[in-house]
Amino acid sequence: MEVILKEDVAKLGARGDVVKVAEGYGRNYLLPRKLAIVADEGNKAVVVQMKAASVRRSAKEKAQSEELAKQLDGVSLSFQRRAGEGDHLFGSVTSSDLGDALTKKGFNVDRRKIQLHEPLKTLGEFTIPVKLHKDVTAHLKVVIEKESVAE
Repeated sequence: MEVILKEDVAKLGARGDVVKVAEGYGRNYLLPRKLAIVADEGNKAVVVQMKAASVRRSAKEKAQSEELAKQLDGVSLSFQRRAGEGDHLFGSVTSSDLGDALTKKGFNVDRRKIQLHEPLKTLGEFTIPVKLHKDVTAHLKVVIEKESVAE
């Protein structure tokens, strides 16, 4: 079965691509979820328009992402956490914490774009990549310091 993708589908293709898929996958998954349309002659003409719109949208998103990346270059986030022996944190710093800190500083970055593969669990200075667009990655400086204990 040939379908035209209306959205990017992981491991299958990008928006506007004409791909061959198994009958069941197309009929039971892609079509009901409005991720694709059947590739007939009428719909193939629509693909040309969809691709042009997609290129314009992608260029606009890339320009916005590059602007945000320039702003994020000088940003440093610092966290104070309780730490035990060996500078191990009692908790951790997650992508959610980083996203919240960026929001407080006035940046609107989705936490899923922060490429933190596992939470930070030690004190120190880290450089975390933030994938803003498929071609644009900014690097964020994160400093985790030991929390001073008031006695």
